[in-house]
Amino acid sequence: MRKVKPTPAEIGLSELEALTENAGNVISQVRSFMLAPEARKKPPVFNSAQLCELCGIDRSRLQYLVKKGELPAGDREGNGRREWTLAEAREWVRALRPEYLRDPALATAAVITVANFKGGVSKTTTAAVLAQGLSLRGHKVLVVDCDPQGSLTTLFGVLPASEVEEEDTIMPLCTGEAESIMPSIQKTYWDGIDLVAAAPLLFSAEFMLPLKQVKDRSFAFWRVLDNGLDEARDEYDVIIIDTPPSLSYITINALMAANGVVMPLPPSSLDFASSAQFWNLFTETCNSLFDRNPDNKKFHFIDVVLSRVDRGDVASAAVREWIMSAYGPKVLPIEIPKTSIAASASATFGTVYDIDPASVQAKTLKRAHDAYEDLINFIEPQIEGFWADCAQIVKSTETELQAKEKEVGTTNE
Repeated sequence: MRKVKPTPAEIGLSELEALTENAGNVISQVRSFMLAPEARKKPPVFNSAQLCELCGIDRSRLQYLVKKGELPAGDREGNGRREWTLAEAREWVRALRPEYLRDPALATAAVITVANFKGGVSKTTTAAVLAQGLSLRGHKVLVVDCDPQGSLTTLFGVLPASEVEEEDTIMPLCTGEAESIMPSIQKTYWDGIDLVAAAPLLFSAEFMLPLKQVKDRSFAFWRVLDNGLDEARDEYDVIIIDTPPSLSYITINALMAANGVVMPLPPSSLDFASSAQFWNLFTETCNSLFDRNPDNKKFHFIDVVLSRVDRGDVASAAVREWIMSAYGPKVLPIEIPKTSIAASASATFGTVYDIDPASVQAKTLKRAHDAYEDLINFIEPQIEGFWADCAQIVKSTETELQAKEKEVGTTNE
């Protein structure tokens, strides 16, 4: 063995506590600088070309509708061009895409859980862009951050460590203090998206849920979030849940509440192996739970999305084939590229929808933006399919009730 200077064991809990405090202070300073809500987290504005693209119309149709005066005309800038706020743009979209919107009388919100065993797979970014992209299509979206790290909360301009109280999270559901998620909901800087925030205090939920079942064997801890969303399902079109990078009690709740699951999966061997373990543990856990407590769970859709794809990585091509072989048609035919734009957006606590096009290379931004638009183009029809299933059930139930009423009336006669 080489002669080297001994390294004594000198790092104890007090040193780790000091390290943690220092790191927390630095993070708070960075986040406070980047996330001053009035200074940075501002919704985008849209010019004529962007509004036409959102609404699927040409410029002449836009000019006609502006002159007609039934929709917001936007504000004229110094150069004479019109600009529309996010709220105004969403009003246009909802007016011109009515056939894509939910009928509250026939369908409830589609709940989508974004989940993966591992961190660093673009899970939180995927949840955020899904919410933003769907809102730009006119849908009213609720995002529920279930990760104690609060990354999704941060993306929407709220500081988990200093601006989130217990009542702003899912914790009241977990403790039994609340039966509905509605009191925990807050507005965000993005019109059409509301938030249930997360903070480190959520770690204690992992102890609260099983403890309640120990005291009450009939308590279904895995349905707490599902039941808590009932009221919100009538208020929103889509509910998107971000989960911790583990199969925790909270993650199980998020999956049990979901109608659809989106799993971002980078084409790397370790991430692929982890994804298989995720589904294995989830199914084993559910089977164990349902053996003791009769229950059932069926998803309307499960999407595996290739994320952080580096086309220059030769080894990833083989892993893509493994993923396709394992998950088949559940793998969406799109890839989210690993780009400098995504890294830049993440560094400023935002997404591709937050970036000012004038501040980056247009071609690179378009590549990243188009990839997420493609993702939303695949997921929106699945949401509509869920709504159609809801409508079919409602109509079937109404038909049955009418038949029974008719039968009762005939009998009385």
